[in-house]
Amino acid sequence: MSVFKDDDCYLPIDGVQLFYEMHGRKFNALNTTYLLPADAEEIKRSSLLHRLIQFIFDGRIYVGPVKETLQFGPYRQVLDLGTGKGFWAVDLCEEFSWVYVTGVDVAPVQFTEVPERCRFEIWDINTLDMPYEDGTFDLIHARYVHTGIHDYPHFLQQVGRLLRAGGLVILIEPDLRQFADGKPEIEYTFGSGPRGWFTLWETYRSCLVSLGIDVTVPHRFKTLLEETGLFESVVWHEGRIPIGFGPQDPRILTIAQLQWMAYDLLLPALKPMFLHLGLLESRVDRIIKEAQADLYHSNFELSSRLHIAYALRRDDSLES
Repeated sequence: MSVFKDDDCYLPIDGVQLFYEMHGRKFNALNTTYLLPADAEEIKRSSLLHRLIQFIFDGRIYVGPVKETLQFGPYRQVLDLGTGKGFWAVDLCEEFSWVYVTGVDVAPVQFTEVPERCRFEIWDINTLDMPYEDGTFDLIHARYVHTGIHDYPHFLQQVGRLLRAGGLVILIEPDLRQFADGKPEIEYTFGSGPRGWFTLWETYRSCLVSLGIDVTVPHRFKTLLEETGLFESVVWHEGRIPIGFGPQDPRILTIAQLQWMAYDLLLPALKPMFLHLGLLESRVDRIIKEAQADLYHSNFELSSRLHIAYALRRDDSLES
């Protein structure tokens, strides 16, 4: 979809409305299941998460055999699903001079000045049939998108269809369960632990379930990829992400601080979703306030988990 931008305001084209306002925040209008904002504060949060990934990957923006996948041929085609502002797409173009990257998102918030080999498209990846030919791409990257996808197995089927044989998929999603002193929420009895923090995440998961989202997707990456029958050499990692200002190691401290800042922006961003799904405003304000109290002054060591998976597209022609 093409859009026209005038004074930082994206105008609707052919009657398609791109944004709508809800409870004081701006949201994309193409995927009304994805109820996180699409405004300046949310772009700031996505920038923090991009930097977080770079620190986790020791300065890189990817994991797995990316260089090996992209090294052959006059040029390579890469698809970045849920590109957001386009941080990952632009960085990959700058690292690999022969690579062409297409970034896709539901909101037109991308950079306007990008490398010539980088382009952006506006459409909803939560779709029955992605608009490309089979085997178009050498690499497909999807990060922080699963809370807007109703049928993740079908999403993976589409990813497999679009990848060439031997092509690489990289999936990165945060766990929607939180941890305190190294223990998951489920191991705390009712009323114990950082209760305000846990209550907010319980509410968030409940809201996602009511929207038809499978909140177990991140920690089932390996199984979901294998069940498609389309991928091989599946690798899955689960990494602990500390939150806050406690770690002594400089690199780990930076990761913890970036995660803390991202969560600080996430908490108010959840308010419109909670209100939209019928929670009373007084209750929502209390949930967020108590979660902020735990985030700012918890007696517990808070942490989260990040799930990372990558796999190669199976060569169907080799099967008898």
